[in-house]
Amino acid sequence: MPATTAVELTGITKRFPGVVANDDVHIRVTSGDIHAVVGENGAGKSTLMKILYGMLKPDEGQMAVDGEVVNFSSPSDAISRGIGMVHQHFMLADNLTVLENVVLGAEPRHRGTIDREAARASLEQLGASYGLDLHPDDMVETLEVGERQRVEIIKVLYRGAKILILDEPTAVLVPQEVEELFRNLRELKAQGHTIIFINHKLAEVLAIADTITVLRAGRTVATVDANAVTAQELAELMIGGDLPSPASAVHEIDEWETLTLRGVTVSDDDERDALKEIDLTIHRGEILGIAGVEGNGQGELVEAILGLRQLTGGSIIFDSEDISDWSVRRRREAGIGYVPEDRHRRGLLLDAPIWENAMLGHQTVEPFAKGALIDRSGARTATRAIVEQFDVRTPGIDTTARALSGGNQQKLVIGREVAAQPRLLIAAHPTRGIDVGAQAAVWEEFRRVSAEGLLSILLVSADLHELIGLADRLLVMLGGRIVADLDPATTTPRLLGSHMTGAAITDEEMGR
Repeated sequence: MPATTAVELTGITKRFPGVVANDDVHIRVTSGDIHAVVGENGAGKSTLMKILYGMLKPDEGQMAVDGEVVNFSSPSDAISRGIGMVHQHFMLADNLTVLENVVLGAEPRHRGTIDREAARASLEQLGASYGLDLHPDDMVETLEVGERQRVEIIKVLYRGAKILILDEPTAVLVPQEVEELFRNLRELKAQGHTIIFINHKLAEVLAIADTITVLRAGRTVATVDANAVTAQELAELMIGGDLPSPASAVHEIDEWETLTLRGVTVSDDDERDALKEIDLTIHRGEILGIAGVEGNGQGELVEAILGLRQLTGGSIIFDSEDISDWSVRRRREAGIGYVPEDRHRRGLLLDAPIWENAMLGHQTVEPFAKGALIDRSGARTATRAIVEQFDVRTPGIDTTARALSGGNQQKLVIGREVAAQPRLLIAAHPTRGIDVGAQAAVWEEFRRVSAEGLLSILLVSADLHELIGLADRLLVMLGGRIVADLDPATTTPRLLGSHMTGAAITDEEMGR
């Protein structure tokens, strides 16, 4: 029986002011396949998927679903044609249950009221059919990252989706959770679903996809059989060069202790201990990696060091001075740089020009300030140097940050922090959501500054290969505690993942 076409995009073009995001894109997705779409940031993947999901309208081109030409005006139109999208940043209400999140906006009703029993029966049937194990009455705020993702998948299945778009679905998962997700996707495929899979991790793409389409600069470069291509060949199609590796060069680590935490304890927003007596030391020139499933204290650790969260116990020593009571500004001016986890919310003013973004966090010091006043000339000169040194690809420094691709936004943030010559750089998920080309640039910069002994780096990441490749030493966090101190030279992603999930931790080690 000949294969049928689930989705066909023909000549899709989408223009924004000064940018052609999609330029005559062609993609054909076979029914029942897992079809990956890969490409650098700015290659047009997200724009294309937003068009397919009805969030944007194309300027040119045609879309067909199950052989019928469609013209979507909203996601509701896409959903009505059996298309569902699971976004990279989960769209869940933490204060609702799994059941309430799944049916929100599509509640079954009986005589004018929500039929909770019908909703529960549908949820349990979906979970059983696709191996998506969830408890309807669990509060979403109590779920692990992988479980939240399953809620998102069931949400779109509940709405009748037969074609699923997954945007960077493994970005925050540990290896065991990735394996579970892939089992779920294979089960969905076995039952006739079509999956469009967007991902930057080429090894994962090759492990799950049947077919791969490569986009570059908004154009379709190639569509290949996943069994007939290597990661190296995919990287060459995407960026025209070799697949980058995070492996660090051998370098000397100074005995000087840049940062020392002694018994650091902090509370979360519910006044429970989010960090419990944390002890750690980072030496000058050292890259210290912090691994852990999200929600196990990494965020609170970063905020405590920066001064964004008050200590309830312990002390923080920076370059031999106790900074436990210092303000955020004083810590920043003393030489602590910060690459935030979410560049949009904490790293950039998206609608401000690049030269203003280059000042953020440093606007009180030269070359961005003269006394109490902003030095516009100095700021613009410094910004041009950052753009050139860190290869931020932009038409000019008056371009808004929003107009940059994700990778260039990240290079701007990292360039801003490194150019300020800090003594400690806190880098939280510095390569999340960026392509292999931008990853390579970030890794190379971290290698350079650590090898030259210019600064110490606290690297928090969910990318286990990145942690193992870049870090000189690895700490694992679980339940607000440090539960393992590992040598990257002898650590594997699976071993690291077992510590992160608690599989390698005994009750005695957890203090129970």
